[in-house]
Amino acid sequence: MLLRETNSKKTLILLLLSFIFLLRCANQLPPGGGEEDKIPPSIVEVYPADGTTKFDKDYFEIDFSEYVDKRSVRDAIFISPFIEGTFTYSWSGTTLEVTFPEKLKDDVTYTITIGTDAVDLNNKNRMAQAFTFSFSTGDKIDRKMISGRVYGKEKEGIFIYAYKMDESSDSLLNRKPDYVSQTGVDGNFNLQGLGAGNYRVFAVNDKFKDYLYQQDQDQIGIPFTDIFLSETDSLFTDIYFMLFNADVSSPRLISGIMTDRNHMIVSANKVLDKKSIFSKNFSIVDSTESKNYEVAYAFKGKTKPEEFILMFDSEINPSNQVYLIADTLTDVMGNIMINDFTKVVVSDRLDTSSVKIVSTEPTAGGLVDFEKTEIKIFFDESFNKDFRVSAVALADTFKKPVDISVNFFDDATLLIKPDENLKPDKDYLLKLQLENFIDIAGNKKDSLFTLKF
Repeated sequence: MLLRETNSKKTLILLLLSFIFLLRCANQLPPGGGEEDKIPPSIVEVYPADGTTKFDKDYFEIDFSEYVDKRSVRDAIFISPFIEGTFTYSWSGTTLEVTFPEKLKDDVTYTITIGTDAVDLNNKNRMAQAFTFSFSTGDKIDRKMISGRVYGKEKEGIFIYAYKMDESSDSLLNRKPDYVSQTGVDGNFNLQGLGAGNYRVFAVNDKFKDYLYQQDQDQIGIPFTDIFLSETDSLFTDIYFMLFNADVSSPRLISGIMTDRNHMIVSANKVLDKKSIFSKNFSIVDSTESKNYEVAYAFKGKTKPEEFILMFDSEINPSNQVYLIADTLTDVMGNIMINDFTKVVVSDRLDTSSVKIVSTEPTAGGLVDFEKTEIKIFFDESFNKDFRVSAVALADTFKKPVDISVNFFDDATLLIKPDENLKPDKDYLLKLQLENFIDIAGNKKDSLFTLKF
């Protein structure tokens, strides 16, 4: 629109300017002096406007405050979600029109970011801050945002890569991100146009600018947490990064301390990918009596970042030399632990605590995606996986039952999915009869847990 509606006006203006230029050529004045231009280029207008819905055109436009280096702008444009194919770029003065290589998908929010690598034509001044606008091809638009800052010597122009956690975390950095932004001169960034979901965000000094993290050459900032944006969340702030050269060494076990005869807290030298923590990856060896003990359950739990929990049903002598052996554990950078071991501090204290629920997703009174509902119930320890399915029930507030599927997200987390879409205008009540959840020592609690959302 910006470009197409103004072409005729610009033609007339160019004719007038040419006439004035010819008149001035007869009596030219020497160029005036002045300070070097240090003003960064900025974006004065875009099409479609930020927040547009039902967008059905095959192009978008960007109008800059001054003439810019065309190649730098082309390389600084990021579109989320990623669109494959060859784009067409058309310039008219300070206005750029970009045509998509294919028809946009229906009912999708697209976010376009012009990063700080865009520079002006004369003095190569970089844009001070990335510019982002979003539009939707449907009736609704995603408007959630994640903001934060990169610290360190190099903090300007750092790429911010966000991945939706719909797959194994091992593969995230092996593909292009779902959303991209770039830091400004002060290291601040905003990721806009996000929908509800779980995200993992990285800061990457991408040397090749190919949207892929290269462990041997790119510095990276690792998040302290994954970010869950619910339907009611609009903003997540204060996520900070320090860039570093990635450690390519394998993770190591540091200690194994039994808190009672059925539980062990294990510490590693770095944060492990919790999706690699399986009971089959561990064994307990009593070297004094030449016995091997199986681990029944393994899970992250509510522990420190480098810790996780093992559970087992074995009576181990505290006077014996006991070791924990671990195999095929992966850290968050993909480095693999192979056949490592650590000495175990043994306890023969009885476990007398029953299973407890420590948190839920959604929280009480929270909202869910009524079309793809997932409910997670986080327990403080593992329990029998053969519990009665009827111990978990979902109904609306009119007591109409909802059929559900119940699975384990990990050894201490239930994942509950309705078999059909929920109604967006109704409240629901989830009930768990806790007497059916029995830990490895036989402890249970005779109570009813309810979650209304």
